[in-house]
Amino acid sequence: MALIGLWLLAGALAVRQAAAVLRQPSDERLTDLLGWIGDNGVLRVRGSFYDGAHPFTGTPFAGLVLKPLTRAAEQGLGVAWTFGTLLLVAAVGVVAARALPGPVSRRTALFAVPVALSLLTVSVPVRSTFTLGQTSILPVLLVLLGWLLRGEERRIGGVLIGLAAALQPAVLLFVPLLWFTGRRAAAVGAGATFAACTAAAWLAVPGDSWTYWVHHLAGAGLGDPSDGLANQSLHGALLRLGLSGPLELALLAVLAVAVSWFALRRAVRYTLDGQPLLAAALAGCAVVAVSPTAWQHQQLWILLAVVGRVGRRTGDRLMWPVAVVLVMSLESGALVPNMPGLKLLADNAPLAAAVLAACVIPFLSRTAESWAKPEPSGPFSRPNLLLELLLIRVGYWAYSYVRGHADQGVATAEGHGSQILDWERVLRLDWEYGLNQFTVRHPWLEDFCNFYYTTFHFLVPIALLALLYIRRPPGYRKARTALSFATLLGLVGFWFYPLAPPRLMPGLGYIDTAHGPQDLNDPDFGALTELSNQYAAMPSLHVGWSLWCAIVIVRMTPNVWLRALGVLYPLLTTFVVMATANHYLLDAVGGVLVIMAGFGLQRLLSRYLPGPGAAAEAEAETAAPDAVPDAGPGPGPGPGPGPVADAVRDKAAATVPKQSGEPGAERARPEPSAGPDEPDEPEPSGEPAAPARHT
Repeated sequence: MALIGLWLLAGALAVRQAAAVLRQPSDERLTDLLGWIGDNGVLRVRGSFYDGAHPFTGTPFAGLVLKPLTRAAEQGLGVAWTFGTLLLVAAVGVVAARALPGPVSRRTALFAVPVALSLLTVSVPVRSTFTLGQTSILPVLLVLLGWLLRGEERRIGGVLIGLAAALQPAVLLFVPLLWFTGRRAAAVGAGATFAACTAAAWLAVPGDSWTYWVHHLAGAGLGDPSDGLANQSLHGALLRLGLSGPLELALLAVLAVAVSWFALRRAVRYTLDGQPLLAAALAGCAVVAVSPTAWQHQQLWILLAVVGRVGRRTGDRLMWPVAVVLVMSLESGALVPNMPGLKLLADNAPLAAAVLAACVIPFLSRTAESWAKPEPSGPFSRPNLLLELLLIRVGYWAYSYVRGHADQGVATAEGHGSQILDWERVLRLDWEYGLNQFTVRHPWLEDFCNFYYTTFHFLVPIALLALLYIRRPPGYRKARTALSFATLLGLVGFWFYPLAPPRLMPGLGYIDTAHGPQDLNDPDFGALTELSNQYAAMPSLHVGWSLWCAIVIVRMTPNVWLRALGVLYPLLTTFVVMATANHYLLDAVGGVLVIMAGFGLQRLLSRYLPGPGAAAEAEAETAAPDAVPDAGPGPGPGPGPGPVADAVRDKAAATVPKQSGEPGAERARPEPSAGPDEPDEPEPSGEPAAPARHT
């Protein structure tokens, strides 16, 4: 069933991408095709490839190759071109999935192709290729085919790589990689093929060849300005930093040589280690970095670097692939906050990922002990902090995006507001107006409510998450999952039920306590809310998140006063959101419902997807303080002398393997579980497996 779902997802994404291109107006789709179609088709236009309003940006040889494809681009305004590009993307996905380093389980082999196709389709390079009508998928496919060929077919691998280099010259970096990995005949073949194709282009179009290779130094400066954010090469980054002239070129040469040297050394090592796909990805990342221009449609190599494995623990394995997928799928503003110190990193995130992959990231060798069997992350270990921060940031970006892009139709939102008020009148719950007027009549209360509303909504949940992460990792995992589900459900409500808050309902006399009486034709939302959707009110996540905080506090501490304060927090929040005319009481009820649903989904998820040490975690979470017997001698089951959490943790830790390096810890191996597709493996001699513990 999961396999069918993945294939349906991959197909749906492909159809969506094709539809996104074909539904555009004819003068806005596949815009870069105009560079080689022209008014009368490529090579039928008088003059140079590189003249005109839409100059060609590829190599002269690429122009010659594209001549037979002119009709495919002209007929149906690129329909044939679009579906041809889909086939190329599918071929790249299949080739990459089949080249995963072994051993590969049957389940992984089945899932690899649809997952690869889905990731490729949503990536920025592929989306840009479809939007612009570019051909940059073809060099990647040719290089992968030429590099991964084995046996007698390896002889033609160099020819394929040489053809790719004739289309994208920076791919010549694969020639020394072939040489240093012992494929010297293929390296010579690649160089000879590139030289022959380039010479043929010089003979056919000498003027354009001079323009491309000499005047523009292998295409640098063709098309959009090289200092644009879309150019994620070292050259583009240096130009954006303000460097230019001989100094920039000298620094670029040094950096390009260094990146190429490190990338080739690492690629050779991983090739000899039996990871040719990772080696190709590292060399491809170096190609992106050292190219004069590396536009979005030319950055596909970075996505292929997800095949590398990083980290000894299971909890660390997802950090690198998730980061790469997010970098290559989302806009820069989704990854880091829009702050001056971080904007430089956000603007150059693909380049940073390429350089890190090529030169820095310590990918595991297949001979490493943790390659196939990473150390388990027990229930009391902390999740990967960088991964958590990245996902929190992306989640907040998605939250802000949905709030800002949900339906903001005034008539619809006000109609829903009237519905809510009618329901509250029937239930005799229309308390908002009285609370709002009472608050306005007492300035001190109004100031307190305004401060409370704008301060604690994010501060308290973030503080509790940080405390849980440091002190109680099992509780952190549960609480953050429940909060994530609840927020996702809240976004569904924002999208499908836009609702005008009381302060934006005309003629009802509500007063915006933060900004005073409003002219609803031109309301003043203030600096903190002017960019957000004012009609994202159902459910109230102010109330929902405060209830989440209360539940977390009650679970965290036995202190009666802290628990009472936690219970008071959502009640006070409910009063504040109504007193400031930001929510109705039914909005608060909606917030309660999404939090309850979030915790329910979290429990359901933990039931069907139990993590390592789930039994110990459940025992530690559910044990009551007075249920732990005294550790000392004595006939009675009196309460223990120390903190109960320590006793429970010690008891639960018996089922959790200790991390290497702890005092007295032996390297524990979890008992392997045999799935339907993976046979049991015998335990190494001398290290018998510990019996499984069931609770």
